[in-house]
Amino acid sequence: MERLLVLVRHGQSDWNLKNLFTGWKDPDLTEKGQAEAKAAGQRLKALGLNFDIAFTSALTRAQYTCRLILNELDQNDLKTIREQALNERDYGDLSGLNKDDARAKWGEEQVHVWRRSYDVPPPNGESLKDTVARVLPYYCQEILPRVLRGERVIVAAHGNSLRALVMVLDRLMSDTIPSMELDTGVPLVYRLNADSTVESKKVLTA
Repeated sequence: MERLLVLVRHGQSDWNLKNLFTGWKDPDLTEKGQAEAKAAGQRLKALGLNFDIAFTSALTRAQYTCRLILNELDQNDLKTIREQALNERDYGDLSGLNKDDARAKWGEEQVHVWRRSYDVPPPNGESLKDTVARVLPYYCQEILPRVLRGERVIVAAHGNSLRALVMVLDRLMSDTIPSMELDTGVPLVYRLNADSTVESKKVLTA
């Protein structure tokens, strides 16, 4: 039994390019982001991988990334579940602001705390801890059981929602995970043991 789980952060979005806090706002992919998603699909195809089901968030940039990957795998008709629980972290009052402008308004140190602490949320937003609290139950209830049954699963989502999964899979501590970067459009290929621990992990960089 293969127990395959692939995680992919969406390709570069318009707001990534403009250095804006995005969160639950819904910009589309840039041309570079589209190319990153297609390349991710090509790298997965080169390994001979295909999938039984896909999961993505309720946001356009993750959904488009998923579609482009599946197109490269000739799996356009694959069942794809869209779920708000997999959305990016909600940056609250920071959403839509340029990161440099936010530093000018609130100060470098405060913005750094909001971005990189585990449990301090920005005003009217979510901390990474809050994001983990909604992502992990969904993973445990809906995604992990499919993987353990032998279904091959791909999840196209966001930097912070995927950090929550990587935190559990890689057994990282809460003080480590905020500083971990997930590159856009780079698949993480996990194979799990029957007890849900990681048998192997491969990062498909270009």
